[in-house]
Amino acid sequence: MTPLPKRKISPGRRDRRRAHDALKARNVVICPNCGETRLPHRVCPNCGHYQGREILDITERE
Repeated sequence: MTPLPKRKISPGRRDRRRAHDALKARNVVICPNCGETRLPHRVCPNCGHYQGREILDITERE
């Protein structure tokens, strides 16, 4: 036989263990060029700008 737990884990102990498992909301910022939301420190997927410069030419991909 395989080993089994000696006692049932109480709901309080179970919930304290799961206290850090909740998903956190992603931090988003507004692109100053186009106004769309984007992840911080990333090139804007909508307009291709980052820190006031055009990094990606979006018209090429379309």
